[in-house]
Amino acid sequence: MTVMTRTAYAHASEASADEGGSWLTTLADWTVSLMDTIGPAGAAIAVGMDNLFPPIPSEVVLPMAGLAASRGSFTLAEAILWTTFGSVFGAYILYFLGRWLGADRLRRIADRMPLVTGDDVVRSVHWFEKHGSIAVFFGRMVPLFRSLISIPAGVARMHWWKFGLLTTAGSLIWNSIFVMAGFLLGENWHIVERYAETFQLIVIVVVAVLIVWFVVKRVRDLRRDRAAGAGPAPEPSAEGS
Repeated sequence: MTVMTRTAYAHASEASADEGGSWLTTLADWTVSLMDTIGPAGAAIAVGMDNLFPPIPSEVVLPMAGLAASRGSFTLAEAILWTTFGSVFGAYILYFLGRWLGADRLRRIADRMPLVTGDDVVRSVHWFEKHGSIAVFFGRMVPLFRSLISIPAGVARMHWWKFGLLTTAGSLIWNSIFVMAGFLLGENWHIVERYAETFQLIVIVVVAVLIVWFVVKRVRDLRRDRAAGAGPAPEPSAEGS
């Protein structure tokens, strides 16, 4: 990596730190170091880790790859192709984890957990068999879900080649947007960081609300079922009076 490129990274990191800094800035610095060591393959590794560890946002890693491309460390095409390869590789790890779990094993696990049942797993698998293609494609463009969507695809036994095509298509679109943003913004890549944090926060809030709604609804259903199962109290016998 050239001295000019390293200087650009330093200026970008300082600008981000001046605006408040965050753990995302630390992640960006680590990504820079990785790409500095092994080139665009470093970006692929960082993006692949985003799949395995959802809190690591590719929305920060990808612009750094674009910034490196803008400084001539490697080409824009290499940045997009390598990051997409990392996305697909990481997704396949979780996909095969889902296949290993399988619907039967997951159903047995659900039966031992509070608030969920094996029937929930069956319904989820049936839903995924009908709408899985849309879920995988668009799920690759949603923080957190981008990683987790691979597991139900494996549980539902989606064909591996179909999963690969959908994941590649969705990842290619998502990665291209953020790599291009870093390429065009250059030293101002940290602008993407602000929007990435906001976008991820919105998704987390929405997920939290849905979880609370699910828990409240499930508790009410359980109470209603228990009340219905208990039935009315028996009336005293006339002979006993």
